[in-house]
Amino acid sequence: MFTLKIDQDIELQLFQIHDSQKLYRLVDENRTYLRDWLPWVDGMTSSFQYHGIIPMWLKQFAENNGFNAGIVYKGELAGSLGLHQIDWHNRQTSIGYYLGQKFQGHGIMTRAVHGVLNYIFYDLGLNRVEIRCGENNIKSRAIPERLGFKTEGLIRDGEQLYGRYHNLVIYGMLSRDWLH
Repeated sequence: MFTLKIDQDIELQLFQIHDSQKLYRLVDENRTYLRDWLPWVDGMTSSFQYHGIIPMWLKQFAENNGFNAGIVYKGELAGSLGLHQIDWHNRQTSIGYYLGQKFQGHGIMTRAVHGVLNYIFYDLGLNRVEIRCGENNIKSRAIPERLGFKTEGLIRDGEQLYGRYHNLVIYGMLSRDWLH
């Protein structure tokens, strides 16, 4: 099974069915916090919903088309990081992530994304990675900015969150800018 060791404290692990309860608990305990930026939070009402989602994530990984993994910090599920579909023709993908509120401020997400970028560029040989963040989501935007992504644009009303639209900032990283 795929795991990606980031450092002594952080590891990415593909979600398995037996992770359903832990994953649901993470979302449920952070519902108010996550709801500000994630449109699917209200729809998650039971750990059993993950019994249909996790097999799709595993199939995605098996088909070499990205993954969705748990961010395990000091043995505890802290968040999730996913490589969305991989466009192999254009050798590009995008990253999405979230972290439980109590795990904020420890550099976990910056280190996790850094490790995934090494995997994307060195192991997968991709050329481009994109991250989209809510324009007002300062914490999420800090990750690509800290890692040297270029701001490539703004998608006005790019996402609907609970009946209101918000803008998305697009960040991009090219392999030639990362492999230095």
